[in-house]
Amino acid sequence: MVWLTGLPSAGKTTLARLLGDELRGRGRAVEVLDGDEVRRHLTSGLGFSKADRDENVRRVAWVAGLLARHGVVAVVAMISPYRAARDEARAASPDFVEVHVDCAAEECIRRDVKGLYRRALAGEIANFTGVSDPYEPPLRAEVTVRTDGESPARSLGRILDALEERGCLGAAGTVAPWTS
Repeated sequence: MVWLTGLPSAGKTTLARLLGDELRGRGRAVEVLDGDEVRRHLTSGLGFSKADRDENVRRVAWVAGLLARHGVVAVVAMISPYRAARDEARAASPDFVEVHVDCAAEECIRRDVKGLYRRALAGEIANFTGVSDPYEPPLRAEVTVRTDGESPARSLGRILDALEERGCLGAAGTVAPWTS
């Protein structure tokens, strides 16, 4: 599973979709699990407390693991702000590849089309990651992309390079088994 983590509006969903398209083009079965979609359809009963966010990560990791057992590459794009919860997801999957989608908060705020940062900064949204709730960057991500300083294509290329280094991609358009 490929797990993209970062601040809201850092570019996780964009990169997850690009990665999903690329892997499908290489003959892989892929499912993108986007944090907003998961919350809407699977975990809508959870709030944004630390306990609820950790439970959200656990549930998504379980679904991603289930997909992997059936030969589907799960590409997860969710804030997942707490390191311990991500480490728990890593421990549950032998093929866990963590991607830190790093982007300066100022750029995330500029990109925020939903106006969530504005509302959080005005005190209208509690427990908002990067404003009133912490984001704990990964300590050992397999790859870090800087979406405030590189194009989506460049970030995607760096993710693909990391997957190739781990033996997850075949050479020159072939498809290798998805193993670590």
